[in-house]
Amino acid sequence: MSESSKSISRAPVSQQAHKVEKTDTTGTIGGNVTIEINEKKISVPIGTTILEACKQNQIHIPTLCYHEDLCIAGVCRVCVVEVEGFRTLQAACAFPITSPIKVKTSTPEVRKARRHIIDLLLSEHYGECYTCIRNGNCELQNLAREYGVDTFTFGHVDKPKYKVDSSSPSVIRDMSKCVLCKRCVRTCIDLQEVGVLEAIDRGDKTHISTFMEKPLAEVICIYCGQCINRCPTAALHANDPSDEIWAAIDDPTKHVVIQTAPSPRASIGEEFGLGPGHSMTLQMNTALRRIGFDAVFDTNFAADVTIMEEGTELLLRLKRALVDKDSTVKLPQFTSCSPGWIKFIEHFYPEYLDYLSTTKSPQQIFGAIIKTFYAQQVGIDPKNIVSVAVMPCSAKKFECNRPEMNASGYKDVDYGLTTRELAKMIREAGIYLPEMPPSHFDSPFGDASGAGLIFGATGGVMEAALRTVYEIVTGREVPFENLRIEPCRGFNGIRQSSIKLENCKEEWKFLEGVELNFMVAHGTANAKQVMKMLINGELNNVHFVEIMACPGGCIGGGGQPIPTSPEIRKKRAQAIYSEEESLQIRKSHENPHVKELYEKFLTEGPCGHLSHKLLHTHYTKRGKYIN
Repeated sequence: MSESSKSISRAPVSQQAHKVEKTDTTGTIGGNVTIEINEKKISVPIGTTILEACKQNQIHIPTLCYHEDLCIAGVCRVCVVEVEGFRTLQAACAFPITSPIKVKTSTPEVRKARRHIIDLLLSEHYGECYTCIRNGNCELQNLAREYGVDTFTFGHVDKPKYKVDSSSPSVIRDMSKCVLCKRCVRTCIDLQEVGVLEAIDRGDKTHISTFMEKPLAEVICIYCGQCINRCPTAALHANDPSDEIWAAIDDPTKHVVIQTAPSPRASIGEEFGLGPGHSMTLQMNTALRRIGFDAVFDTNFAADVTIMEEGTELLLRLKRALVDKDSTVKLPQFTSCSPGWIKFIEHFYPEYLDYLSTTKSPQQIFGAIIKTFYAQQVGIDPKNIVSVAVMPCSAKKFECNRPEMNASGYKDVDYGLTTRELAKMIREAGIYLPEMPPSHFDSPFGDASGAGLIFGATGGVMEAALRTVYEIVTGREVPFENLRIEPCRGFNGIRQSSIKLENCKEEWKFLEGVELNFMVAHGTANAKQVMKMLINGELNNVHFVEIMACPGGCIGGGGQPIPTSPEIRKKRAQAIYSEEESLQIRKSHENPHVKELYEKFLTEGPCGHLSHKLLHTHYTKRGKYIN
């Protein structure tokens, strides 16, 4: 094991943009300043915004355009406050404190200004709250309630101004509900560095749109859904297939099965009033059966299969490169579990698709297994099986609808549900999730390893893969206390480390003494930096790279409960790691059901002919991939 590891802590542009250089009145860096807020004296570091100072001292200021993940915009003005000596009210989110000031946050002028701003926003906001998908979780609705808005002072639009864009399988845009906070723009440009959305026109004609006003399906949107998670209203939401799933459940000729990914279990409790970080795995199983699903399976089983395939693929690439001296081998091998990342590299770096692992994501692996091996085991015609996946990700909807995802001879996964959509279905069935008695997953895919569970957090795929690869090569457990590979964990944008392979088994002697170098990145802004490093030849000694499209990995996915923040994502990850350490099996290759799958069905082993046909995908230079 290498003694050194490093993290490349690259804050997204969005985080860099709102940092104010902190200088005191003498010109030296750092220092504090004493200010007065509502006649209370407090000391804050120079450069702190008024909003930050108020939050640190439990002084409430309403916000709308502000978001912890994003750069400051200061466009909504909902957070206005009085600052002594200034002629006009100031936006608290965009006012850096550089000298002693006196601030008042709740004067009559402040209250009236905020109320007028909310009235004006509502006058341009189309729709009725009780039929809105964000009813009960809308920041504009909450502000209206907080400020006692019960009439439309400046009128109300009675018809939509813009046509709803439902062209994408993942994200729906209803700009008639947009409040021009520009959170989606900052998310797409700064946080993710994709750049699909932008503010178009000026004045009262300003609106958020895409290049040449094209629908999302015709631009370079990667369907990550991060814009949805930061939109304060229902201007952006996921494409919900729950009505079709209900119809399948109600159809007696259909056998409806569902797989649940690890991240929704750590977050769905938030949809029922629990704080972040409460694992609801066993309660979810019971709720899903009561809803009417015929079988409830664990996606972590397929994650274990993913590790077997992807880990074997990595070892085969290393053998070809080191033993066979095959110069065509592409290293490092990039993970391929995140459909947003896949779409990102297809759009922006199609000439580097050969670096991707050919292994499909756990969702799609499970879909192929359900309609082949499982169908054979239970004696059901696969045409009568409806396969549903609960995922933290809106891009998974796109992934399951890719026309090439039919290795089973049928559509491998029929429907993708987000965590939010599943919570809605549970509520629709009259179920309060926290009160459900616990129950386990169904066989034969009811047991999975902890390695599959930690897929939900950034670095989890890498950690799971290293646990297996190291043991396959050396016959020993990975040399980290309690299997915690700490260099894989955390929320720095890019992490890099290595493990030295020593005393290798005879068949892997060619790896003796090799420093297995690996890298982990989350968020496509960081993915872009990794790709630049690859292009510049800075990854020549790196063997394996994990990339997740969403900040924090799947626990911060575009289908997760709203709101999201760094602290919320951290608590969700902690819930996953805590649950993982309670499991008996924590390595993918030790999962007995995975062993059984290879013994009974995929008899040639990982990366064999049948597993390659069902569980792998081949990429082409045209930015598409086919079986």
